[in-house]
Amino acid sequence: MKRKASAMWRGDLKSGRGTISTESTILRDAQYGFTTRFENGPGTNPEELIGAAHAGCFSMALSAELQKAGFTAESIATSATVNFENHPQTSWTVTAIHLETRAKIPGIKAEQFATIAAGAKAGCPISRLLKADITLDAQLV
Repeated sequence: MKRKASAMWRGDLKSGRGTISTESTILRDAQYGFTTRFENGPGTNPEELIGAAHAGCFSMALSAELQKAGFTAESIATSATVNFENHPQTSWTVTAIHLETRAKIPGIKAEQFATIAAGAKAGCPISRLLKADITLDAQLV
């Protein structure tokens, strides 16, 4: 299976503009540029998209691991905070991702949930892809 996304960029770094699109068309010519990446301009940026992908992937992985253990989630809400820092030696780098999930799982004990959540973090395909330090705060609600 292959998934495809594309980006088009025109111009220099600071005044140029780009668009990002996905094969599914959920994103079609979504704008991004210097201000959306390094300031707070309208549009998206690669780091935000990585965070969304990671949060979605982890939520699905957690659901799968819970199912293997005999549980069904009422809800799993996950956010991913992507640290994007400028280091003198390497320039701009994603240095860490912090996953925060709040799950409602009937009948599960906190210790069992923590073990399953840690396994989902390790097994999530996006977690395995990324080389940044990936942390997790998983709590039952």
